[in-house]
Amino acid sequence: MAKITGPAGSCTLLLGNEAIARGALEGGVGVASAYPGTPSTEIVEALFEALDEVELYVEWSVNEKVAFEVAYAAAICGVRSLTAMKHVGLNVASDPLMTSAYTGVEEGFLIVSADDPSMWSSQNEQDNRYYGLHAFIPVFEPASPMEAKDMAKTGLEFSSKWKHPVILRTTTRVSHTRGPVIFGELPKPRLKGLFKRDVERWNVIYARKLREEMLKRWSMIVEDVNNIEFNVFEDVDSEDLIIASGLAYSYVKDALKILNKTGETSILKIATTIPIPRKLIVKALSKSSKVLVVEELEPIVEGEIKKIAFEEKLNIEVQGKNLIPQIGELTLENVVNAIVKFKGYSYKLPETLPKPTISIPPRPPTLCPGCPHRASFFALRKAVAISKIKPVYCGDIGCYGLGTFPPFEMQDTLIEMGGSIGLANGFAHTEIEKTPIAIIGDSTFFHTGIPALINAVYNRAPILVIVLDNKITAMTGGQPTPETGSYATGEKAPVVVIENIAKASGVEYVETVDPYNIQESVEAIHNALKYVRNTGKVALIVMRRKCALDISSLATRRGIQKPLYKVFMDKCKACKICYDLFSCPAILEQQDGKALINPTLCMGCGVCANICPYNAIVKVTEEKDEWLKLWW
Repeated sequence: MAKITGPAGSCTLLLGNEAIARGALEGGVGVASAYPGTPSTEIVEALFEALDEVELYVEWSVNEKVAFEVAYAAAICGVRSLTAMKHVGLNVASDPLMTSAYTGVEEGFLIVSADDPSMWSSQNEQDNRYYGLHAFIPVFEPASPMEAKDMAKTGLEFSSKWKHPVILRTTTRVSHTRGPVIFGELPKPRLKGLFKRDVERWNVIYARKLREEMLKRWSMIVEDVNNIEFNVFEDVDSEDLIIASGLAYSYVKDALKILNKTGETSILKIATTIPIPRKLIVKALSKSSKVLVVEELEPIVEGEIKKIAFEEKLNIEVQGKNLIPQIGELTLENVVNAIVKFKGYSYKLPETLPKPTISIPPRPPTLCPGCPHRASFFALRKAVAISKIKPVYCGDIGCYGLGTFPPFEMQDTLIEMGGSIGLANGFAHTEIEKTPIAIIGDSTFFHTGIPALINAVYNRAPILVIVLDNKITAMTGGQPTPETGSYATGEKAPVVVIENIAKASGVEYVETVDPYNIQESVEAIHNALKYVRNTGKVALIVMRRKCALDISSLATRRGIQKPLYKVFMDKCKACKICYDLFSCPAILEQQDGKALINPTLCMGCGVCANICPYNAIVKVTEEKDEWLKLWW
């Protein structure tokens, strides 16, 4: 990652997320907490990397609700704080979010919500500006990495001024775009504070009183956003007006340059979309007869503009989502086409790339070579066949979501984090033919899986829970979990054991297996399914083996050679088990149907040798002790 601790006045190329981290430091943040989730992860990762040079407390929390509460408590104590999460993470944190607006805070509290238009790595496409409307919390929207840095700082200061939380809403293209960022001064943050006991403020038994106070505070915030420097009216004496918020503003500026029409149309840049700067909007609308509102996802600003025009009795035409898509990530092409239609220009976008003369073969996403989840799915499929049951596979959020696709197709449902065990509870009491099997990862189990497991025990749901434990939060870049044994800084941490939690929750049948040992795994799953059928109780199996990608990285850094495997062609019968049914991407199908191992991709896991019925796959170099120790 880029260095975010450079001196004031220096300019560095940063991701939008890295810029937010720098802005938080410039805003005097003393506490930062998060649960990793794309596209927000790099914010707290950047702060972790800065700990060698700056002082603050940073943590990966077990879920977004806890992360929110950690930062919220810090702000109550008078320590400026930040919590960061992807858009669906704010759903998890929404309970304390709503209440935080009632109580307010003592110092700056910045909530970064990274939305994911086009759902590049998410299950939905929600627009979290609605949370600002719902909770009475201001929402700032940056248009670039530089503005993301500045708004993070300003958001903390604005929150401090009004003793009220602030949401900084980004979208994927702001979070993951690199841009030049000029650094400001780094103040010495306040790291410790005092909780000033005030029961009528911090205890929502007094919610009616707190709501009245919150609404009074909100009315002053509504006025003050008119003074925010990021809200700008670029008036060129045109009756046509383009209103844009966040990233859309940058696209509007670029689109007008492409069209060679810069300076022909007035532009109103709105950075505080909740609440919007009404005075500035009225000023801009009063000079206009026709308006185009450009924003990503929902027509939130568009609706507010129409409302203000009606209330101010302004006879103007307002266009927006009739020209701008409501689905998917906003693109420059979208904006150019919308402006062309809005202005009546004659223009056709040039084709930037020649059309390919040959079609590109599809490459569906797949689990990494050596991934223990592949072995787990293989063993589970075999055990289910032996057990002669009809399963309903309740999937969850993680790398193992790729089990949705062929050849496994073992994620019948996948809704949200922790949903596997929760849905299995419901299926257990309603599905008359199928046995519910919940498949959940270790990080997701800690995140929101535990309450549903307790519910299954308490309400006697006959389900099998399989925890795919790779001892890391792999999908978002390898962040530690409560089971990893270390913090992101590398310091040693307490180990929270999944089996102990399951037993303490009342699960009587708990087994642990190594998924690389296929036969042992098949037997364990088969026996667990028999237990579920015979007793009507919950069974839980932990399938534990470290993430192969993490091991590969460790081995490379330490100069440890992985073992090599080879297919002996005279023994290979082209049965296709290794590259088709097991679907290892390191094993290729040759023209004659026989298998060939790509040594560059092969992780040396040896599962292919384990499952080959003809013993055609053989280890040709010995495993060294240091290689074996990496896995455990």
